[in-house]
Amino acid sequence: MVTFVDRVTLHLRAGKGGNGCVSVRREKFKPLAGPDGGNGGHGGDIVLIADPQVTTLLSYHHSPHRAAGNGGFGMGDNRSGAAGDSLELPVPVGTVVKDPSGETLVDMIDPGMRFVVAPGGLGGLGNAALANPKRKAPGFALLGTPGWEGDVLLELKTVADVALVGFPSAGKSSLIAAVSAARPKIADYPFTTLHPNLGVVQAGDTRFTVADVPGLIEGASEGKGLGLEFLRHVERCTALVHVLDCATLDPGRDPLTDLDVILAELGAYPVPEGQVPLLERPQLVALNKVDVPEAKDLADMVRPELEERGFRVFEISTVSHEGLRPLTYALGDIVARHRAEQAAAPVPERIVIRPKGSERAFWVRVEGGTYGNIYRILGEKPVRWVQQTDFQNEEAVGYLADRLEKLGVEDELFRAGATPGATVVIGEGDGVVFDWDPSLTSVAELATAPRGTDPRLLQSSRRTTSERREKYHDMMDAKAEARAQLEAERLATRADVDGDGDDE
Repeated sequence: MVTFVDRVTLHLRAGKGGNGCVSVRREKFKPLAGPDGGNGGHGGDIVLIADPQVTTLLSYHHSPHRAAGNGGFGMGDNRSGAAGDSLELPVPVGTVVKDPSGETLVDMIDPGMRFVVAPGGLGGLGNAALANPKRKAPGFALLGTPGWEGDVLLELKTVADVALVGFPSAGKSSLIAAVSAARPKIADYPFTTLHPNLGVVQAGDTRFTVADVPGLIEGASEGKGLGLEFLRHVERCTALVHVLDCATLDPGRDPLTDLDVILAELGAYPVPEGQVPLLERPQLVALNKVDVPEAKDLADMVRPELEERGFRVFEISTVSHEGLRPLTYALGDIVARHRAEQAAAPVPERIVIRPKGSERAFWVRVEGGTYGNIYRILGEKPVRWVQQTDFQNEEAVGYLADRLEKLGVEDELFRAGATPGATVVIGEGDGVVFDWDPSLTSVAELATAPRGTDPRLLQSSRRTTSERREKYHDMMDAKAEARAQLEAERLATRADVDGDGDDE
């Protein structure tokens, strides 16, 4: 049974915006007193909240599909639709939110931090909001836009000050249970710990958090054992404690070789850009199980060599609690000094300058197709406007055309080489397909032929005088020929009738 989850993929769907309303106010003696259709409500957002009371992503592992409420439709009498209910999802402090490609969206390291991961759709405007002096009674309203829909990856990285690392069964769980109130599972077989355990330690005036990381083995950075799954929980720690088993019965193992293997795996693990590499952080060595006589002798033997390599060494026993107090106070000094350095470090002021109009409102991408080029219009505004348009309403379609023309879409299509009747698609994928019919507003802008010529004049259907005279003569000749044929048929019929009379 899964009890701890530190990585999960969420399938999210934000709320859809409600449609605007088309309505006309009716009063006594005023059957058409003006538009009064209300706006649709906005769709609900999906918000992630860093909650210190949450320690695992287990609930999202069992229920990864989450959706927010849709906005209500607008109504007559200027009544707006209700906004959709937002959905708040609590996640552990230290959760990293990524998109499906692996790019980090936000790092939720502060308790109470909020992040709108899926914004809801916009509510459509009613015909009352669309009325203006030129359009006093709109017969259409805007539709609500769909909310954001997609997948995000949640990855938990434990927020702790000190990480306990070492081989399986080195005594890490026993150590965290001895110095804190944590009660992890402890047994005499490898890989007892299947997920990181946290414990709070009080050393004098300093209180810090210790994380018990599951056992590492050789090749952990390449995916062997459980190490790779939990090495990311070491990224946020200030100091590392190498817990070395001095009473191991495994052949070929001793504290020095165990330390070399662990250091090699920590050095091979890449940390995110901007963070201190694991091997450059403060490191202490805890020689565990010195309550065993043979282990005590081995600890005394390897301690000088470890100190020569620059490590502070502590001989401890989680059974008799020998050496635990000096170890915790040493860790407390490291944590306190690190916190003081962070508090004294100046925080650079972040200034974000976003000039108005610095971002492109839209752009045209030319794509080759089987029956000619396809001109794809991309941009937030055109796509949103298409989503808001009711294509069953001709007035709404005309309103969309006006908006696109004012945005400069037609001019950009001409620059891209589009001609009347070309296929235009708005949005990615299938999008909305149009046969482009440009509006004739400026002869200079619409002249697509070489200089000095105009295809509209060359294709004129007006007949010249000679053409009209020739067609008139042809018509008169046809009439004369028809009259002659009728006269001949009349004479032939009369001759037949006269011949019949002689026989009688």
